[in-house]
Parts: sequence; structure tokens; C-alpha cells
Amino acid sequence: MNQRPEPSEHAPYFAKYIDLVPEGDIVVILSSQIEGTLALLRTVPEGKAGLAYASGKWSIKEVVGHLIDTERVFAYRALRIGRNDKTPLPGFDGDHYVANTHFNARTLDSLMEELAAVRRAGIQLFKHFADEEWQRRGTANDSEISARAIAYTIAGHELHHREILKSRYLAA
Repeated sequence: MNQRPEPSEHAPYFAKYIDLVPEGDIVVILSSQIEGTLALLRTVPEGKAGLAYASGKWSIKEVVGHLIDTERVFAYRALRIGRNDKTPLPGFDGDHYVANTHFNARTLDSLMEELAAVRRAGIQLFKHFADEEWQRRGTANDSEISARAIAYTIAGHELHHREILKSRYLAA
């Protein structure tokens, strides 16, 4: 799938993620970009992975957990929409999810392994979507969105958080 989603395929909020995604086949992009994030995370010593860059901010482990949760939720939305399920899907509060987990009790390696597994599962879903599945639209969080826009959002969301990890957590 080489065609970017049109603005009409998603709520304006998601443009900040979709706009970060380079041109090209979104399945190839999803396949290759995860390696950059995992490589960055491999540079983080375990002793620093539970630290936040400021009070009230997530730790590195919590950022990775947030990526995992978000990717799972969005892949599920893409599955439902791609399969032409017209049932409106509820919203998702990433802050609430992180606040109700124990990501800091896990090793960074275990979180990285889970992130990679979730991505591989999403890639398999998207890899086998037919053209009409990519273009289908449904409702999530009271807004219309296409399966294609969801795939781009997943990719852009990861890129957004990778940049935050670089600039705010690992810059020093």
C-alpha cells in the first residue's frame, strides 16, 4: 500500500502522526522502522530505563509500554474496520493505561520483545489486507477513520515517541 491517507480518512488530530511517515509502502515502513526504535532502546542501560526526564513524565519503560498498548488498540481497530465491522469503537486513554500497569517492574528487554511481537502481528494483518480493506472506514473515538489511516498512525506514533526518547530522555 503506497497511497497515503487523505485528510478525510481521519480526525485532524492524527495528522501530526501521519505526517511523520515517509513516502513508501506502509507495510515495508512498519517492518523496517521498528528496528530503529529497538536499536535506540538497546542503548539504554537497564538502570536508566525506569527513569523519567522530569517529574510527572513517563519512564522509558512506560513509553515503551505505551507504544505496545497503543499499537495493540490501533491494530484491533484496523482489524475491525478492515473486516467491515460498523460497530463504533470506544476511545482509548493512554495515560490511564500507563497509570494502571507495572511497566517499571519489567525489564526493558521484555518490553522490547513484546513491542517487536506486537509489531510483527500488525504487519501480518496489514500485509494481507486487500485494497478494499485498506479503504474501509469505521468509527473510533467518535471519529471516522480508515484502516489505511490507522496503519499510518501506528507508524507515525512510533516515530513521534522515538524522537521524544532521543530528545528528552537520551540527549544528555
